[in-house]
Amino acid sequence: MVTDYPRFSIIVIIVGLLIAVISPCSGDVTVTAGEFKHIYDPSVGESENWYINDHCFIHSNDGVWHLFGITHAEPADPIDEDNFAHATTQTLTQSPWDKQPFALTVAPDKHESHLWAPCVIKHEDLYYMYYCAGSDKGNAFYHIHLATSPDLKTWTRHPKNPMVVDGYDARDPFVLRDGDRWIMYYTATTHPEGGNHIVAARTSTDLVTWSDDRHIVFKDESKGKWGGPCESPFVVRRGDKYYLFIGPRGDYVGTDVFLSDTPFNWIIQDKVGHIAAHAAEVVRDIDGKWYVSHCGWGQGGVYLAELNFNDGLDNEKSSLPMPIDGDSANQKP
Repeated sequence: MVTDYPRFSIIVIIVGLLIAVISPCSGDVTVTAGEFKHIYDPSVGESENWYINDHCFIHSNDGVWHLFGITHAEPADPIDEDNFAHATTQTLTQSPWDKQPFALTVAPDKHESHLWAPCVIKHEDLYYMYYCAGSDKGNAFYHIHLATSPDLKTWTRHPKNPMVVDGYDARDPFVLRDGDRWIMYYTATTHPEGGNHIVAARTSTDLVTWSDDRHIVFKDESKGKWGGPCESPFVVRRGDKYYLFIGPRGDYVGTDVFLSDTPFNWIIQDKVGHIAAHAAEVVRDIDGKWYVSHCGWGQGGVYLAELNFNDGLDNEKSSLPMPIDGDSANQKP
C-alpha cells in the first residue's frame, strides 16, 4: 500500500491544532510563585510556638485587611483546634500583621467538635464565614457551618446550620460566585465512609440553602479517609478559565494547580503548576497584583509570594477583582 505522506502530514497537523485549540490546558500556561515572605507570626505574645493552618483573607469596607485561620500551639493537634485566629493590617504585604482576639470559639452545644478552615466572603452588607465544625456523629457526618457578621468582629452562627453534611470528614470549604449562583467546594471522599480523595461542590442561590446533590469536580487516584491530596481547594476564574489549587501534593509543602473551561471538572492532565505552599490561598492586592499564601504545622505562621498565571488573561475579568472598599459592587475586574 502506498501512503500519501504529504496529505497524511497535513491531516496530522490539522488534528494537532484542533486538539490544542479545544484543550483547556495550553502548554504555554504555567502558574508560578515568587519568593515567600513572612507576614504573620501567631506566636507573638505567647509563651510557646503557635501555628496557622487553613486560612483566608478579606478586605473590609474601611480598607483594613483581615486574616482568619486555624490556630493552635505546636505541636500539631488538629482535633483540639478550637479557635479561629484573627489578624489585621492596613497593607496586605506588610510584616508583621496585628494579632487580634480569637474570632470564633468552638460551640459543642451547636454540634461542633472543632473549628477548621474558615472561608469568608462578603455579599451585600453582610460577611459570611463558612467553616468545618467537625461532628458529634463521626467522620462520615461532618458539618460545614455558617456564621455571619456585619463588621468582621462579632460573629453569629446561622440558625439553619449545618449548611452541608458529608464525609469522610468533609471540610475546607471555599465559596465562589459564578454568575447568578454560588459554588461551595470542599474536600471529601467518594463515599462518606472513605474512598477516593475528591473535591466536591454544591450550589446555592442564596448562600444558605445548598444543593442536596454534590458534584465531584476532581477525583484523585489515591484512596483513604482522613487527609489526602485534595485539601484546601481554592478556585479562581480568569476570563472564561477556572484554576483549581489543591494540596498537599508531592509533599506537605506542595500545592498543585489545575486548569479547566468549567467550574465543575478538572482532571490530572489539567495540571499547569506546582507551588511550594501548604493550604494555599490566592489573594489580590489593591494594585491588582496577585499573591499566594503558605502556612501550616511547624511553619511559623503565614507567608505571601507573588503569583504569576502567565496565561495572557491579566486584562480579563476575574473572580478576584481588585478590592476598593470591600464592596463587590464597587470592585474593578
